[in-house]
Amino acid sequence: QVQLVESGGGLVQPGGSLRLSCTASGSIFSISTMGWYRHLPGKERELVAVISSGGATTYADPVKGRFTVSRDNAKNTVYLQMNRLKSEDTAVYYCHARARRVSGWADYWGQGTQVTVSS
Repeated sequence: QVQLVESGGGLVQPGGSLRLSCTASGSIFSISTMGWYRHLPGKERELVAVISSGGATTYADPVKGRFTVSRDNAKNTVYLQMNRLKSEDTAVYYCHARARRVSGWADYWGQGTQVTVSS
């Protein structure tokens, strides 16, 4: 089994910063894409930012220039540095990883961490 454990969510004022972390563990041969999605109230889950094993990144338009995704391949960990946070960033943030086990490739998700931006 593969587990993704997230940390770093919480309450922050508008304009503030938070850093999310997510570590994958289990019987993993390799991980390709890792990243972050979010579920805003009343909306579908949406992509925030993803990063390939080689470091190529993709960002959703609303977060470009404010959020930075990075990863430490040796630690199977992905990070999301969120700056200049806005109230509309309030959501549950989910870590995602596409990993290969003995049974083949599959998608895995974290349990979600709440980010609340409010004064």
